[in-house]
Amino acid sequence: MNEAETRAEPIDPALKAAGWGVVEGSRILREHGITLGRLQGSGGQSRRAQAEIADCVLVC
Repeated sequence: MNEAETRAEPIDPALKAAGWGVVEGSRILREHGITLGRLQGSGGQSRRAQAEIADCVLVC
C-alpha cells in the first residue's frame, strides 16, 4: 500500500468519523509547510535547508 492509498483508505475515513473537515470550523490541511527550513552557515553565507512539510495538519 502506498502513501496515497494509506491516506485514502484508513486515515481519511477515521478523520471524517471523528468530525475533522465535517464539523464547522475544522479543517484538514494536506502537505502543509510547517517551517522554512533550518538556517545553515553564518554571516552573509547562510542559506536554508529543505523546508519541513507535514503530511496532515488538523485545524479547529
